[in-house]
Amino acid sequence: PEAVTGWAQDLGQDTFVGSTGRVFPTAMKASPLLRAWLAKLSAQGVTLQRRWRWTGFDGAASAFATPDGIQHVTADVTVLATGGGSWRRLGSDGAWAAQFADEVTPFAPSNVGVLVDWSPYMAAHFGTPLKGCKVQAGGCVSRGECVISSRGLEGGGIYSMSAPLRQGAALLIDVKPDLTLAEVRARLSRPRGKASMAQHLRKSLRIEGAKAALLNEYARPFGDDLASKIKALPVAYAGLRPIDEAISTAGGLTWDALDGWMLRRRPGVFAAGEMLDWDAPTGGYLITGCLASGKAAAEAALAWWAREGA
Repeated sequence: PEAVTGWAQDLGQDTFVGSTGRVFPTAMKASPLLRAWLAKLSAQGVTLQRRWRWTGFDGAASAFATPDGIQHVTADVTVLATGGGSWRRLGSDGAWAAQFADEVTPFAPSNVGVLVDWSPYMAAHFGTPLKGCKVQAGGCVSRGECVISSRGLEGGGIYSMSAPLRQGAALLIDVKPDLTLAEVRARLSRPRGKASMAQHLRKSLRIEGAKAALLNEYARPFGDDLASKIKALPVAYAGLRPIDEAISTAGGLTWDALDGWMLRRRPGVFAAGEMLDWDAPTGGYLITGCLASGKAAAEAALAWWAREGA
């Protein structure tokens, strides 16, 4: 992370560390960083062939679909960084995977929201954040924020749960993570007199708004186990959102297909980035992983060329 921060600052782009420890550009968008990076590459003499789409190998050459028709390039060393499959409108549709057949794990959505079939009661809370909660799934835990949307739950707190949720793990939300189960029970046991349960939850535990709505959705009828549900509220979900709505993808070129960072079946051809079969939480780590694997693949390519090249 420190190296990535330094790299961004060298390009004139300041960063800051968020409450979750993730690093973000101060501008809160990537386009200024991208423009600065492209300008530096151009100044270094890098040739960028825009609107060229790699379509696979043709013998020893790489074939590209271009505005001027099919072009072939035979290179001494090639580093592929063709991306995952979650940004179809920008060209990252994973179509390249067809070139590798059994060497690819099918793409699946990652860093994505979950589908929830809410009751009509929840409509009033669409767009409302769930703050100060803890999300758990399959051993993974997150204190990130979630947002209730018309189609389910989204936000950093949910995105980081993508891997276990993709496997069907139970989704649990701790509405009062800073209190123990015993403390929650003690507060609920206070006399409430004529107060309604909603009033009692608000006064004893400060549970109201979106949190109270979530409890009404999944904890009714309220019973003796209400404290347990407050600490681990099971949320029924219907899978992850579609891959086209995902920030990134799991799956891709398998590690068994690689010798280090080089394709076993294609000496001199290396691979990096999200086209590889790895899955990382979003919010900076994804970019860090892509940059780190790109650097590693480049160093491996240079070492291979120094050893094997003419």
